[in-house]
Order: sequence, then structure tokens, then C-alpha cells
Amino acid sequence: MTNDLYLPVIVLLLAAIAFTLSPLVLAWLWAKKFSPRKPGPSKNTIYECGLESTGDAWMQFHPGYYLYAIIFLVFDVEAVFLLPFAVAFTSLSAGECIAMLVFLLLLVEGLVWAYQKNVLVWT
Repeated sequence: MTNDLYLPVIVLLLAAIAFTLSPLVLAWLWAKKFSPRKPGPSKNTIYECGLESTGDAWMQFHPGYYLYAIIFLVFDVEAVFLLPFAVAFTSLSAGECIAMLVFLLLLVEGLVWAYQKNVLVWT
């Protein structure tokens, strides 16, 4: 085995690295050359809607919110999988329709599970 087989891979790897790093280097050089440096107490303060921040930034959230978000994402993504089925519904075979029916039944089972666990109750 010769090293000539890896030459295109190495060239593409170097091109990918150069392609990703060149905008960062150019932005850094542009900022060094043209960006005005005006340090001061007002520029170095924390800015949040013009108010000084008070208290701790860490807040605990109820895990139900995360479960609600995960359930939403699962059913949102699964609804995207239903779109090709709906478009090609008239030209599908019986096996494809049964496979989609199983898919829909699994979705309904997940929804029933979430309902039984009170994940969908917003309290």
C-alpha cells in the first residue's frame, strides 16, 4: 500500500482546516487593525438590559418542564416523518401501510404514556 492513496484525503483535510480557520484569523486581524480600543469602566461593566445584575444566576427548574419539552420535540420530529407517508399514500403497498400503522401506534403509545405520567399537565 502506498501513501499516494491518502494524498487526496490529506489535501481535503488541510483544505477543510484552512476553510474553517481562515474566517477566524481574518476577523481577528481585522479587529486588531481597525477596531478602536477604548477601555474604560463603562465598557468593562456587565450589560444586561441596562441593569446591574443581582443575586445568583443559577435557578432550579421543575423537571416537568424538561419532560414537556422533550415530548414536544419527539412528537414534532415524528410528525416530519409522517409527511412523506402522507404525500405517497395512494401509491403505497399494504406492507408499507402496515409499517406506518405500527409507527403511528408507537407514537400513540408514547402519547398515552406521557399522559399517564402527567407529563402533559402544565402545573
